[in-house]
Amino acid sequence: MQDIHLCRYENEADYWRIRAFLRDVMIANDLRQWSWHVARLDYWRWHVMDNSDAIADMAFMWQTSDNEIAAVLVAEEMGQVYFQVHPAHRNAALEAQMLDTAEAHLLEDNQLVVYAHSEDTARSEMLQSRGYVRGEWAEYQWRRDLDAPIPSVSAASGYTVRSMGDTHENPARSWCSWRAFHPDEPDSAYDGHEWFALNFQRQPLYRRDLDLIAVPDGDPFEVAAFTTIWYDDVTRTGYFEPVGTAPEHQRRGLARALLTEGLGRVQRLGGKRAFVGGYSVAANALYRSVFSGNHDIAVPWIKTG
Repeated sequence: MQDIHLCRYENEADYWRIRAFLRDVMIANDLRQWSWHVARLDYWRWHVMDNSDAIADMAFMWQTSDNEIAAVLVAEEMGQVYFQVHPAHRNAALEAQMLDTAEAHLLEDNQLVVYAHSEDTARSEMLQSRGYVRGEWAEYQWRRDLDAPIPSVSAASGYTVRSMGDTHENPARSWCSWRAFHPDEPDSAYDGHEWFALNFQRQPLYRRDLDLIAVPDGDPFEVAAFTTIWYDDVTRTGYFEPVGTAPEHQRRGLARALLTEGLGRVQRLGGKRAFVGGYSVAANALYRSVFSGNHDIAVPWIKTG
């Protein structure tokens, strides 16, 4: 077994090395989300982290003596961490060291959340032995293979599903996102649409033809629902994130129509598999109906003190 040692994230070159590593891991794991899809890493950097210098404080790497990445520890936010481990290098000692590192550097208010897939007995047992307890709000990671025809699903009467237009549609798309994910907050809390162009559309995998919206026929400049698909042509997989509908347009089948249209577009690009993640009962019911019942479950394990 090769020597595997800890090293810190240093610069831009490390980011691109981690991207390549995640693609290798995805393929080695037969296109299962036992590690992050490369699109999730991009989303974390350009949107969650806003491409800040703090990335160096949120990512740790383990390398072999040949300077190949064997594992990466990423804090999606302080106190919430994910292990990315290549199956060829996985062992109990490495995972224990990753947990030690997370506990030493990535706590938030003296608490740490570590995710382990429900089938990952070894990691779950390690976490329990270290005082972690199973938390709520597991992520259901739905997947659908694209080796069969995708049934056509039409948008509800009065709506059209299409790709995003030019930058003049950014404000409407951003406002719909706010309405979908902050339905109980006052409009005054909305901070504008600039983030959409700066943090979203500049991501490496962004394609306007895979940024889908549902538009009311009577108001072509309003966005009622949306989904963005990040297509990785190395793994030939599509990652749907985010998916949302403004409250006043819900229960009209718009999300289903968008998801189905997106699956068809990924298939036509040569995609082999598509993914979407859900936490709520309603979201998971929708994704099960469109993506089939195949899924993995990422379970949060929590330790305080």
